[in-house]
This record gives sequence, structure tokens and C-alpha cells, in this order.
Amino acid sequence: MSPLKLKKGASSHSAYDLKSGYGDGIEQHTLAVIVENEPGVLARVVGLFSGRGYNIESLTVAEIDHTGHRSRITIVTSGTPQIIEQIKLQLGRIVTVHQVHDLTVEGPTVERELALFKVAGQGDSRIEAIRLADIFRANVVDSTLESFVFEITGTPEKIDAFADLMRPLGLQEVARTGVAALARGADSLV
Repeated sequence: MSPLKLKKGASSHSAYDLKSGYGDGIEQHTLAVIVENEPGVLARVVGLFSGRGYNIESLTVAEIDHTGHRSRITIVTSGTPQIIEQIKLQLGRIVTVHQVHDLTVEGPTVERELALFKVAGQGDSRIEAIRLADIFRANVVDSTLESFVFEITGTPEKIDAFADLMRPLGLQEVARTGVAALARGADSLV
């Protein structure tokens, strides 16, 4: 009987400890899924994720073709490369799914998110909140004597950074749309 050929870092105590060729690192991917615009499609897509224990970090859905009755679901998810491949294959098997694109691996993309922030404060806190909003190019869309509502658009990292700075100044509430993403260049998914 020949000995097992173990990869570096693997233990010789158990076959369960063997390293896969996919790597074990968790990666974040943005998927664009073109689907039929009909009742129950979103439930089937979300059911695939929940039924297998996959996480959805961001989800946006909108109709993109009125005459063709198609919608685009943009999903940000994370997992090992093997899990991401499983997600893409299983999404492709859903009857109402026309296309599945992994924007993360297909090339450069533009990703943006819209968020609304309610910040309550008085005196210096209000002045500092407006100063920071100006730096982040956030717009004041509502104002009272006790609070502001800021609108900000940008990458998820920019939104997170703005939230971190607003917390000590009286951040009360946040509403985020989720990531909208498009591949750069002239090519189109539809």
C-alpha cells in the first residue's frame, strides 16, 4: 500500500485534514443574476441561500426590461471559492434564472450603495456632523432643530466609514439600499 501524498500543512493523522485545491480563504463576491420578472422568483433565489446556509450580505432587485419581463438581482455573498462556485451552479439550475455573472472575477466593476443617516445632536455635534458630511459629499435631505437626515452614495466601505464617524455625533438610524454593481466597459449582461 502506498503512502498518502499530503500537501504541505496537512496532518497525517486524518484524511479529513487534507487541504483542498480551492483554498480555505473566505472571499466576498458580487453576483448579477438575470431572472424572469414573475412572482416567487426572489423567494426561490433566497430559499437557495437559506436552505444551504449561505449568507447574503447585500441584495438588490429591480426590473431591467419591461418588454422582456426580466429583473436583475445583485447579490453580495461570501464563502470559500468552492462555495462560491456551488452558489453560481445552483443559481443557474433555477428554471427562471437566465444568466449568472460573477462580477468579482469577470473584470473591473463599479459598485455603489445609497444610504440615509439620521443624526441627532445639538451645538458642536451638529456643526461637526455637517462638516463631516461635506467631506464625504453627503447631502442634507431633511433638517429639524434636533436632527439631520443625510443622503450618501458610494462604495460600501465609504458608507461604513461615514457611519463610524457619525456614531459618536448622535447617529440614530441608518437605511441602506444594498450594492448596485455594473461591469466596466462596453459589454452588457442583457
